[in-house]
Amino acid sequence: MALSPVPAPGRPTGPPTGPAPGRPSGPGVAPSRAARPAELPSVHDALLCVALPALAVCAEHGQLTGEGPEGVYTAGRRLLSRCVLRVAGREPVALQGRMAAADRAVFLGVLRLPGDTGPDPGLSVERTRSADGTERITLRSAVARPLRLPVEISLGTDLADLGAVASGRSGPELSASVHGTGLRWTDGGGRAVAVTADPPPMDALAAAGVLRWEAELAPGGTYTVRLRVHEGSAVRPTASSGGGAGRPGGHLLAEAHAESDDPRPGELLRTSVEDLRALLQRDPAHPADVHLAAGVPWRCGPVTAEALWAARMALPLGTRLAVTTLRALGRAQLSGDGPEAGRMRGPLRDAGPHLPPRCTGIEATLAFPAVLAEARRWGLPTADLEELLPVAERCLGWLRRAAGGTGLVPDPGPAGPWRAETQAHAHRAALLGADLLDGCGRPGGDGLRETARTLRERFRRDFWLDDPGGGRPAAARGPDGRILPHLGGWAAHLLDTGLLGGGRYARGLLDRAESEQLARLLGAPALDSGWGLRGLGVKEPGHNPFGHRAGAVRVHETAVAVAGLAAVGHEKEAASLLRGLLDAAEAFTYRLPEMYAGEQRTAGGRPVPHPAACRPAAVAAAGAVHALLALAGIRPDAPGRSVSAHPMRSAPVGAIRFSGLVVAGEPFAVRVGRLGLGMVEEAAEGLQLGV
Repeated sequence: MALSPVPAPGRPTGPPTGPAPGRPSGPGVAPSRAARPAELPSVHDALLCVALPALAVCAEHGQLTGEGPEGVYTAGRRLLSRCVLRVAGREPVALQGRMAAADRAVFLGVLRLPGDTGPDPGLSVERTRSADGTERITLRSAVARPLRLPVEISLGTDLADLGAVASGRSGPELSASVHGTGLRWTDGGGRAVAVTADPPPMDALAAAGVLRWEAELAPGGTYTVRLRVHEGSAVRPTASSGGGAGRPGGHLLAEAHAESDDPRPGELLRTSVEDLRALLQRDPAHPADVHLAAGVPWRCGPVTAEALWAARMALPLGTRLAVTTLRALGRAQLSGDGPEAGRMRGPLRDAGPHLPPRCTGIEATLAFPAVLAEARRWGLPTADLEELLPVAERCLGWLRRAAGGTGLVPDPGPAGPWRAETQAHAHRAALLGADLLDGCGRPGGDGLRETARTLRERFRRDFWLDDPGGGRPAAARGPDGRILPHLGGWAAHLLDTGLLGGGRYARGLLDRAESEQLARLLGAPALDSGWGLRGLGVKEPGHNPFGHRAGAVRVHETAVAVAGLAAVGHEKEAASLLRGLLDAAEAFTYRLPEMYAGEQRTAGGRPVPHPAACRPAAVAAAGAVHALLALAGIRPDAPGRSVSAHPMRSAPVGAIRFSGLVVAGEPFAVRVGRLGLGMVEEAAEGLQLGV
């Protein structure tokens, strides 16, 4: 099962419920605005241990006090809300809490012992907690005499749903009963959870929810207690935080590494791959299909368009995740012969202060053939391609019908508006879709190229606005012909077109002069905050540094901008955005939130997370991979048996080596020197290499 999605304030909007033409619907539909909590509890100061469907939300001191969202969750249900340790009647003095891995946190505390005369603590307490609730508590003596200390752990749960916790509607703690070597709780709905301990406690007080031990420590010795949370009974664990017990992991995403003169890219890549693996979850109705949750803790529902974008940016780690994500999304495709046939179902989501909500189903429809085409270039197996190609063809059929009337693709309904970002997605889908159909010997490629040509001409005529500063693209055109000129991070998608055969980069919507002007705009302080690309420029009406579509930095858009700018030769702007992203990642201990405030960077300042942002988030973790690999500019063509590297000549982080990547199903490694020269060091046998 997947964690229940909790909508963030001001983001999802309630979509229509039926699949009428132009009216998105389907899995993942968010509730109406009236049903949403006024504020989500902040989790940005918490340590989140993630191995979906298991999740642990912990404060830095390590105690689970039951306050706010703290606790151990599985499939959106809080199994444990309170776990408070006392030694000799006192709580340890908390010194440090840190993430040891994506699914594991370590906490260190100390205690002065009775009889100690100096200020030095004689006992250290280390707690290691995993996402599934498994916890190891180790007492370590540093004194020269034997110790006998009472140890007490107070436990409790409300078995509340994550949505109820987020909205402050969780119920009171349940009454416990003694069960085996621990305690057990049940609610009125037949749900149950148990905590077992090793070694067995000397005493269990069910009324207080307390387990007790007498710990004996020799001079310099240790004493360890292990706790385990079980859902339903004391014999079946809830989940595993490792790679076994059905957890998807290494077979879907390779363990890539980066070694650089600057240590930050290596840390960011390692953390991002860990987070991507932790966010993998199975479709309950189709266990073979694994996709990325959009983000923890609030967006762990059905497969989304963000999951597909993340799978695309993670293609250098292998094509298996793209396959399973495409398969899961394909089940949301509308069938039949009507005008909406071939479109994906999907909810509406808020698009900021100037535009009505956009349709994530249309976004997924346009992304599907593009991701499939690029996965083929990275080495998608033929059997998977043949299975998914008919779905992509139906998406492309919808695209041609949607663009047939005006040459542009409306979003969310036939009456518009016509968004620049949607035209960029449609243009990419048409070009890459034509390349896909040609490569598979299927008809329709010429028609799609004509659709792309018409869209490009119409876009440059109707969306490019001339001004004394050199011009800019408009954000959208309304049904009444009104132009929305507001410039923001969405413009990065105009440079992002994707790979064609022979390692060629597909032509974008803009000509060379317009691309150069857009690069200058993306690199200017109005959009480049110093931490990344703002969603809306500071000089635009409605700008809000915390607006998720009105000024906040979105990692996905920043990563797209870095890769797109580097691909078309604007390395100065790409390097500036990449360095800002690396600095932000360091401030967030390399676990980037999906978005953070677009406030201007100042000396000594730090980026501020958006209060409703997920962390970790799929597009942020995958976006970090995408931005870092722009340094090497890898362009694979597995069907053509070639791969080339087009590194950034400026080498903005110095020399760097990427290893553990996957091209054509085999390990791939590439090195970029301090002078920006690339060298492929490892590749599948038979691939023609180029730099």
